[in-house]
Amino acid sequence: MLNGMSVDVEDWFQVGAFETVIDRADWDAMTCRVERNCAEILALFDVAGIRATFFTLGWIAERYPAMMRSIADAGHEIASHGWDHARVFTLGREAFAADIARARKVLEDTTGQAVTGYRAPSFSIDARTPWAHEVLAEQGYAYSSSVAPIVHDHYGWREAPRFAFRPVAGSGLLEIPVTTAEVAGRRMAAGGGGFFRLFPYAVSRWAIRQVNLRDHRPAIFYFHPWEIDPGQPRPETAPLRSRLRHYTNLDVMAGKLARLVRDFRWGRMDEVASHEAARTSVSMAA
Repeated sequence: MLNGMSVDVEDWFQVGAFETVIDRADWDAMTCRVERNCAEILALFDVAGIRATFFTLGWIAERYPAMMRSIADAGHEIASHGWDHARVFTLGREAFAADIARARKVLEDTTGQAVTGYRAPSFSIDARTPWAHEVLAEQGYAYSSSVAPIVHDHYGWREAPRFAFRPVAGSGLLEIPVTTAEVAGRRMAAGGGGFFRLFPYAVSRWAIRQVNLRDHRPAIFYFHPWEIDPGQPRPETAPLRSRLRHYTNLDVMAGKLARLVRDFRWGRMDEVASHEAARTSVSMAA
C-alpha cells in the first residue's frame, strides 16, 4: 500500500497556536529556521529513498527560492499551503481565491513545477466553507488534502468521509482527508502532527496498519519542519496550552520519523491521488 507522506512547510512562528501573540507584521523580524529544518528532512527522505509532498506557504517560497528548488530537484512534489497560513474560514470566497492564486504563482515561478495539490492551513476546510472546494475546482486543482474528519477544539469536520471523496459535483477534484483511526466506534486523529509526537510510536503504527490492512486504504501522514527542531525559540507570552501542544516531545520527533519511513511504504500525494481517483466515486452526499 502506497501511503502519502507530506510536510506542511511553515516556520515555527507561523502556527495557529501563536497567532494571538505573534503578529504577521512581525514575521520578517523573527528568527527563521525553516531552511535548516527542511535540509534535515530532505536528508532523512534521501536515506529512506522516498519522495514526499511539501505543502508550502507562498510567504516561505517567496523568501527561500533556493530551498524550494532543492526540494523540487530532489524529486518531491511542491503543493500549496496558501499564502500566509490564514485559515480558510477566516476568508471569504473572493479572498480565498486570491490567496491560493497568489501562492500558486510564487510556487510555480520559483520551482518550475506545476502545482496541482492544496492543503488548507490547520485543515480549515470544514462545514463552514462549502465554497472552498468549488474555488479549488475552478482554479484547476487536481486534489486537496484539507479535511480532518474528526471533532477537535482547533479544527475538524466530523461529518466528512474518512477517505477520498469528490466534494464538487461534476468536477474531478478529489479531497483526501488526513488519516483517522477508529476505536470503539469513535474516530481518533492518526495522521501525524501533535498526535504522532505525543503518543507512543506503537499507537501510530497500529493506526496506519488498521487503515492499510482493515480498510485497504492509504494513510495520509503530515508533519512540520519545526517539529524536528527542539532548539527553536519559545515565546513565553504564548498561552500555556499552546506551548504544551507546540513544544512537547520535539526532541523525539526525528527518531520516530526515521522509524516511520522504514516501517511503511511512502510516496507523493499526487501519486496517492492518482490511485484514489481511479476508484473513488464517493461524493459528500454519501
